[in-house]
Amino acid sequence: MAKIIHMMVRVLDEQRSLDFYAKAFGLEPAERLGFDSFTLIYLRNAENDMELELTVNHDRTAPYTHGDGYGHMAVAVDDLDGEHARLSALGFPVTPVKEFAPGGTLLARFFFVTDPDGYKTEVLQRHGRYR
Repeated sequence: MAKIIHMMVRVLDEQRSLDFYAKAFGLEPAERLGFDSFTLIYLRNAENDMELELTVNHDRTAPYTHGDGYGHMAVAVDDLDGEHARLSALGFPVTPVKEFAPGGTLLARFFFVTDPDGYKTEVLQRHGRYR
């Protein structure tokens, strides 16, 4: 059976991205691999086996475009309202908390936060299938 081990995003400013993911989600570098034209940085925290891979292309000066294919990464938290307040206080762009309850049954409470390169992360209250 396949196991998801990482997701990769291309970032323009390594330090700005490292700061965001550390402050937002407690993700710290697990490994940094430098090559002639690019650097790979694998981020993780104690909660996860899966890593976020940041790719920094050394010659890149223009922001990346995401096209219409990228959606989002998702994380689950114990205190959604507390995380919303914390990320807002850090000055990160967050959407309002929303509830998804088709037919009156709560499936999810969530909001989105956007990183310095425009990638969105969905932050979900731990509930139901979102553990």
